[in-house]
Amino acid sequence: MSVRLYIGNLPKEEIDRQELQAVFAEEGDAVTTKLIKDRKTGKCRGFGFLTVNNDEQADQIIEKYNGQVFKDSTIKLEKALPRTKGEENNEELPSKPTPNPVSSTPTPTPVRENNRREKSSNKKSRRGGGARENTPVVSGTDDAIRPDPRWANELEKLKQMLAAQTTS
Repeated sequence: MSVRLYIGNLPKEEIDRQELQAVFAEEGDAVTTKLIKDRKTGKCRGFGFLTVNNDEQADQIIEKYNGQVFKDSTIKLEKALPRTKGEENNEELPSKPTPNPVSSTPTPTPVRENNRREKSSNKKSRRGGGARENTPVVSGTDDAIRPDPRWANELEKLKQMLAAQTTS
């Protein structure tokens, strides 16, 4: 099974794939390189990928070439992260794994009234004030959803009007 290695810290200038391949020429034809370039300028974006045959060969290459100087830049080699679904054309850069905290209590999903509020709640406020969310408050003892206290009086009036309409 082939293994992809991330080659980082490449110089951001015009580099040919053949120049990068020449660095790993000792490893033979089983090693292939892919240089990631900017579409507009054609210059290297600072990273690329190396494909090798197996994990053992990958470890040997990392140990041998990590820290080697290529065009006045010390290259960084490590195993590349696997691609995720939906990102077929985007190349993956290695990153630190993020912990996935698991909470024991479910969190209520806020009910959104319209798309305008939903879109604006995702943006940061330009005024520098804290953003307020209209999320229902769920108490731990009973399962009733309490309304926002700013609108509680109006909601109670509406309930009374609705009850009066249905009884008459």
